[in-house]
This record gives sequence, structure tokens and C-alpha cells, in this order.
Amino acid sequence: MELFEPTVLLVLALVAFAAGFIDAVAGGGGMLTVPALLSLGLPPHIALGTNKLAATFASSTAAFTYYRKRLFKPRCWKRAFVSTLIGATLGTLFVDLISTEWLEKVLPLIILAAAIYTIWHKTPNANKNEMPQPCPVLNKKQYAQGLILGFYDGVAGPGTGAFWTASSMALYRLNILLASGLSKAMNFTSNFTSLVTFAVLGHIDWLLGLTMGLCLMAGAFVGAHSAIRFGAKFIRPVFVTVVSILAVKLAYEAWFVNL
Repeated sequence: MELFEPTVLLVLALVAFAAGFIDAVAGGGGMLTVPALLSLGLPPHIALGTNKLAATFASSTAAFTYYRKRLFKPRCWKRAFVSTLIGATLGTLFVDLISTEWLEKVLPLIILAAAIYTIWHKTPNANKNEMPQPCPVLNKKQYAQGLILGFYDGVAGPGTGAFWTASSMALYRLNILLASGLSKAMNFTSNFTSLVTFAVLGHIDWLLGLTMGLCLMAGAFVGAHSAIRFGAKFIRPVFVTVVSILAVKLAYEAWFVNL
């Protein structure tokens, strides 16, 4: 197993903490951690597998924090859990069998649309954090959402949390805080599913992944508590900023880097 300089590990730890914070609030933390891992010279499949290990720490911490604050009710989202697990499994298994060139060019536009939607969409009262009742009215919409976003996270991953947040606000009329809670729980589901597959394939640097995971967990803990404490007024601008930067970065890489 390759050893890295202490200064390199320190920088990686700081990047991981920042990514965990961003991911817990708005999603998109993987846009920091994956490039950081690739910059160490890791092969792409090892970088992706290692990132899934670290990301699972962050998403589990954020999801549990939202659950403890009663901002996420698992009983309302059983179908989303199952469909996300199936989608993530299929996405990870078929990642080498499908062409992602078209996805790389369309993805920035989709992410930017999520930011625009969040700016103009009027969500329910952000100070009334209650799930729509009764839960069964939400069931029919969960299958497609879970399969599509789970599959996407298994294949690629950037912006999955942001997609969950924006689509949940649109589909279920949740405010952005409740949508963020759902996003973190489903992101954990797809992260863990992909992690198991990468582990079976042997595509993980365990020492590096666990080290980053602890830092991501710390960042996620601070980020989730900050989001819950300050509510929509804090989440909304962070969300819009993150997804906008994500869209610009992906657009530049997809359309201009190889010109």
C-alpha cells in the first residue's frame, strides 16, 4: 500500500472536512474528494472506490443527524430505499458497459436547472418541518426517483445529493430542510450499495478511504447541525452556490478541456 507525505495527507484531510460539510448541507462534496484522490496518482477505479468508502461515512453521519432531529421518517420512504438500492446496484455493475460521453455533456445543464429551480420555486413554509400526510400518497413517486438517482449514483455520482434535494421538493412539496434530510438518507443507501460492489471488486484503498472518511464524518456532523440550526436561509444559498459551481466545472471539463 502506497504511503503519502504527511503534508499531503493533511491537505487531503482538510479537503475531506470541507467536502463533508458541503455534502451535508447541499450535496456535491464528491466534486472535491474525487479530484483530490486522482491528484495523488490513484487509478480512476481506485479513486472512485475509495471515495465511496469515505462518502459512506459522511452520508451516514448526516442521515442519522437529520433522523435524530425528526426531519426524516424512514417509514415514509420504504419504496425509495428499495428502488435506490436496486438502481445503485445496477449502475455500479453496468458502469463499464455503457457510454457516459453524452452524460458528461448534458449533466451540467441538468445541475444548473436544479439551481434555477431552487431559486424560483416556492417551497412550503421552511419553519414548519412536517411531512405531508398521510405517507401512502408519496408511494407512487418513489420508485422512478429511487431507480433513476440510484442508478446515476452507481454510474457517475456528481451532484446526486443535489438532485435528490431538488426533485424531492418538486415531487413531494417538501421544504428544503426536509428534502435535504431525505437526500442524505438516500445518498447513504446508494453510497453503501456501490461501496459493497467496489469492495468485492477490490477497488478500494482502505487506509486512505478510512482516513478521509473520518474527516468527512466530522465535516458532515458540523454541516448537518448548521443546516438544521439555521434552516432554509442557510441551506438555500449554499445549495445554489454549490450546484452552480458544479455545473460550471462539469461544463468546462466536458466541452472545453479536450478541444
